[in-house]
Amino acid sequence: MKLSLIRRASVAALVLAATVAPAVAAQSSDTTPRSGTAVKAAAIGAKARLLGEKIVPYKLAFQDTTVGGLSGIDRNPCTGEYVMISDDRSVLQPARFYTARIDVDGAGVHSVDFTGTHPFRQPDGSVYPPVSAGDGKAVDPEEVRVDPRSCRRYWWAQEGDRPRSASEPVIQPSIQFANRSGAYRGQLPLPANYEITTGDLGPRRNKSIEAITFGDKDRVLTSAVEGPLLQDGPEPTLEHGALVRVTRQSREGAVLGQVAYPLEKIFAASDPSSPWPPDTGVPSILAFPDDPSRYLVLERTWVAGSGYKIRVYDATTRGATEVGGMDSLVGQRVVPMRKKLVADFHDLGLSTVDNTEGMTWGPILPNGERTLILVSDDNFADDAVTQIVALGVRVR
Repeated sequence: MKLSLIRRASVAALVLAATVAPAVAAQSSDTTPRSGTAVKAAAIGAKARLLGEKIVPYKLAFQDTTVGGLSGIDRNPCTGEYVMISDDRSVLQPARFYTARIDVDGAGVHSVDFTGTHPFRQPDGSVYPPVSAGDGKAVDPEEVRVDPRSCRRYWWAQEGDRPRSASEPVIQPSIQFANRSGAYRGQLPLPANYEITTGDLGPRRNKSIEAITFGDKDRVLTSAVEGPLLQDGPEPTLEHGALVRVTRQSREGAVLGQVAYPLEKIFAASDPSSPWPPDTGVPSILAFPDDPSRYLVLERTWVAGSGYKIRVYDATTRGATEVGGMDSLVGQRVVPMRKKLVADFHDLGLSTVDNTEGMTWGPILPNGERTLILVSDDNFADDAVTQIVALGVRVR
């Protein structure tokens, strides 16, 4: 999600629709952070502490590419290396991913060393064109996962593009898989309500698929749209949150279930002198290894004058209403996923809180904690950073 670019672009101001918000039978249960750097999620059971951070140099040159826009990260369980996806829409260089070694332990993040990069390729073998080409073939890469069954494939999500005018092409979101060199190997069929339509249905512009994860013994791929679908009600405001859809699918694409996740309200009022509205959503979701109903969910919010709010929640689908058959969530009695706060980045003592968009499990520490590695998307802007953050997460 290119928040820095949004602040600079000439886009129309967001008009909040005067529609009725979805009826919610169980509200989100955000916890109040305690003092210090550890925050408990008592009911579901995870707590996190800061291990360390590392800032990657701005516009680092690597193998004839510009490192930046890192919006997704995953750890290869076979090699211990990490793969990171750039959301460069082939503007600086072709849409691509990086591999890297991240030296992290209980004492912090010691180094981040990039080891390779490859462009993603279309079915005909060509790289993706820049979005400015206007031919409808551009992509907006946002998330990447290493196939845990073989480590030989990378699954990646791109959120497409809902055009601002009828003269621009619709670019549908997709979940594709590629080999380790970026060559196209296939695509996952998506649920019908993930499709961008010409009417008031489907994902909002720049609010489609940003989050995918493997779970349930690697048999299920779960995805989340970043914001509420157009038919599901308005986006969050200072007064109310919103519901976003989370979908479980088989590796072949069969939809196994769809539930709603409750996005928090906007945390602060915007600077009245700014033309840019608040922006919030779910950029990443991560399955717990041993519980097919449990996920870490990353919420990222930007407010003019207040900056970023980054929060990680422990969430479960247990007891959540099946919503796949609901054309709209407005006016429906919906029990969303339950959630508890694991970490608010403002409570961790970080050097800065920026546009964090990706997360993955890292190695298990000697004390039994799992490491959680997160990365921020600097949008190739000089007022932002590429930040690698490591948390120690104790799971109960």
